Amino acid sequence: MTDLVPLHFVTLLGSLRRKSLNRAVAKALPALAPEGVTISPLGSVGAFPLYDADVQDQGFPAPVQLMAEQIRAADGVIIVTPEYNYSMPGVLKNAIDWLSRLAPQPLAGKPVAIQTASPGVIGGARAQYHLRQSLVSLDAMVLNRPEAMIGQAAQKIDAEAQELTDTATRDFLARQLVALAVLARKLKA
Repeated sequence: MTDLVPLHFVTLLGSLRRKSLNRAVAKALPALAPEGVTISPLGSVGAFPLYDADVQDQGFPAPVQLMAEQIRAADGVIIVTPEYNYSMPGVLKNAIDWLSRLAPQPLAGKPVAIQTASPGVIGGARAQYHLRQSLVSLDAMVLNRPEAMIGQAAQKIDAEAQELTDTATRDFLARQLVALAVLARKLKA
């Protein structure tokens, strides 16, 4: 039996593709969670309309409100995303733009881990750095280390089966989840 406070994390996926490498990573996370931590997915960022202040003036779309409520209720967020053109995908940036307009801000003070997977060697590092810039403006508490950038991901992930097959990568992501749990418990104390 553990004395640790139970935690619940949610995953925010920055990819819409059904057989995305990053979707497979996100699907693997619940099984890699440390003791006392549960992980569940948020809805699709594809359900958000393009950000438009005129739309906002008519009221926040239901998918935006639901995701914000789920993030507020969670003890931490894990953003799993590919890198597109040296940055984060537009659908993820759009979701962040919508979430940034809500009060209270759902990501403010929230522990956040970032994970990227890419067929390239550096594993989405540039997307992570751009994402970190956006999260700073929202006052999210981004986990600094360990950084999870899965390079040459097509050799470590079976996209067809949606399985993370590389043991070393699974072990590393499990260590990052432990670090996120430590951060979340520290911030709750």
